[in-house]
Amino acid sequence: MKRLFLSSLAIAALLVASCSSDDDAPTTPTTPGPTLDGTIASQDDDDLIVTDLKGDVTGDITLAASEAWILTGELAVKDGATLTIEAGTTIKAAAGGTGVFIVVEQGGKIMADGTAAAPIKITSNAGNPRPGDWGGLLINGKAPISGGGTSTTEVLPLQYGGTEAADNSGVLDYVIVEYTGARINGEKEFNGITLYGVGSGTQISNVAALFGDDDAIEFFGGTVSVTNALMVNARDDMFDWTQGWTGNGSNWYGLRTADFTAISEDPRGIEGDGNLDGNSPGDAGQSNPTIDGITIINSGIIEMADMIKIRRGSGATITNAYIALNNEDASASDLVDLRDGRGCAIAGLSLTGTANPANGLDIMDIKNRTLADCGDATEATVTITSGTTPSVDTAIFAWTGFTF
Repeated sequence: MKRLFLSSLAIAALLVASCSSDDDAPTTPTTPGPTLDGTIASQDDDDLIVTDLKGDVTGDITLAASEAWILTGELAVKDGATLTIEAGTTIKAAAGGTGVFIVVEQGGKIMADGTAAAPIKITSNAGNPRPGDWGGLLINGKAPISGGGTSTTEVLPLQYGGTEAADNSGVLDYVIVEYTGARINGEKEFNGITLYGVGSGTQISNVAALFGDDDAIEFFGGTVSVTNALMVNARDDMFDWTQGWTGNGSNWYGLRTADFTAISEDPRGIEGDGNLDGNSPGDAGQSNPTIDGITIINSGIIEMADMIKIRRGSGATITNAYIALNNEDASASDLVDLRDGRGCAIAGLSLTGTANPANGLDIMDIKNRTLADCGDATEATVTITSGTTPSVDTAIFAWTGFTF
């Protein structure tokens, strides 16, 4: 009996020890952690991170207005993919310079369809935001460029151009970009909004580019049209086109304010070229846009190189232009200049509008085509009269919140 009693106690002790050991043993996780591969293929992809937005978008993705998105690197919309940004969404870009930007590649689409009451804003995440904090917004399409064929973007190894004039890269409506223009070097820099070979099927209206370190908006060929565009405090050009852009523009407003002193070597209201850098004067299909309603105002304490410069084989039909210096310390080397060492605007160019002679602006300062500079003496049609009323009403930009 005694031996049996001792054995029972031993067995009980072993059982207690066994249970205690099981309770203390580490537990093997049953839920795997996120798998990150730099590709966002679906809405529930682990790579779609609200506070670390970057990667290759290969599926249909929506950025919800309810989230506080932080752009931390390159967000690239690939061929066949669509990036939808809900009305009212704010995306804050980390101040990472040239490594932080949004790009839509050929065949991709961006659907940034905001409203006046709920615009989309892409801005800097810096505590003290500055021009050049991040790259900007780039769209690459398949529409024609001067000389035909395709080309590679200025800042990225991406293709643009082609033969699809009606190519559709999506929608930009009620969209603001701020503090863009990060510089790679003295020759290569991002703009606020850059449109590379973008086709006429793309809808762009009610856009604003504010406080950029290079051009506010630039067209590299393409057929896209842009309506209701506000460009404020660009370090370089307000509106820039080159390489065969043939779209339309209406209600464009470019402004440099008195407190914005950053300046490039030759800032302009319009810089329009027919072919890229004047290197291909014989190209077919050079720039020839139509613009109805454009206001260009320098209120800064700096000298603009030209209020309007169109050259290098570019044509244009511009109506309802208005040009002014709204500061006694503001100035411009030229009101209108249609010639350049690498080529002149075409003789068929037509420009009509008004200029305000206040603050020393010479409304007769028009450098037209000449035999010496352009190879023939046929002048373009430029008619500028005195006027004091801007041709574009600032009320159409009330949705931006910018105070004029």
